[in-house]
Amino acid sequence: MTPTSSPKVINYSRVEKRLEMPQYANDNLRSPRSSTPNKHQKRDGLSRCVARDNGHQSEIPSDAHSNSGQCNTSTNAEINAADIIEPYAEGSFRYVAPGTYTSGPRKGEPCVLKWFKTGVVFEPDYFTLDIRAVGKALEIVDHFNNLNVTHKTIRINVPEVWFVEPSNHPRLSGWKGARMLCEPFIDNYEKFNSNSGWYDASETWGEVMQALSHFSYHVSDGSFVLCDLQGGVYRREIVLSDPVILSRKREYGVTDLGPEGISSFFYQHNCNSFCSPQWKRPLDPLLFFSPRMGTSMMKHSEPMVCTRRKRGRVIT
Repeated sequence: MTPTSSPKVINYSRVEKRLEMPQYANDNLRSPRSSTPNKHQKRDGLSRCVARDNGHQSEIPSDAHSNSGQCNTSTNAEINAADIIEPYAEGSFRYVAPGTYTSGPRKGEPCVLKWFKTGVVFEPDYFTLDIRAVGKALEIVDHFNNLNVTHKTIRINVPEVWFVEPSNHPRLSGWKGARMLCEPFIDNYEKFNSNSGWYDASETWGEVMQALSHFSYHVSDGSFVLCDLQGGVYRREIVLSDPVILSRKREYGVTDLGPEGISSFFYQHNCNSFCSPQWKRPLDPLLFFSPRMGTSMMKHSEPMVCTRRKRGRVIT
């Protein structure tokens, strides 16, 4: 049916460094494993997304700084208002909706917008830490790609943070100032490992991702582990999204499980053919978290209880 009124419009622009960040938590997204053409067909009630450069340097790494980043390379996109009101995918803390780029080299290609559920408040500087994690992940992946461990290049989606400007849609009137992440759509989405030590080594690419996580510890001299690796496998590359960095000083927010997370990863990790025997690893790792597929979060004040192996048994 042809609409009797003009499409509702929502404008977005990139968040600057100086803007106050909302207090939201990270989450593991349950994105679809494959795209469906109907999800990206234009429907009635299209909204317009706009990314403006206001002259302030972005904290987000670009292809100019990394060979492994996959960026938006667009300033406009369209999204159906209905997909904001009723998102097609969600996790415990975050919604996802499909959009379509309408300008730049990606014109006509699908993108995704991610935002956080109302009332879930954790970290005031969440987006800053999220973007910092992507930057650190790009550094690590650049080094890993140079090793030629696999014939495919590993890349990471580089999100941009956009916020909602006033809308005349009656059900979106309260969205002014709300933040969203925008990044290219990933097809054939799957998860390879998590930040608590869980991993899927049933396929070759799961083993490659485990090797990448192990390598991140080695190349950072034991300071970091890149994990929670998820994305899509393509003909010439693997594209990842929403990476987590575990650090010794817990520098990357609530999904950074700190040294206990690093220890838990290596407690579960068995080196495979893609790992090098020369790569560093902790001598006696302990298990602090129950391995789970979803992304784990931890407040800084939570006490740690460890599990350790001794003479072939598990001691708690």
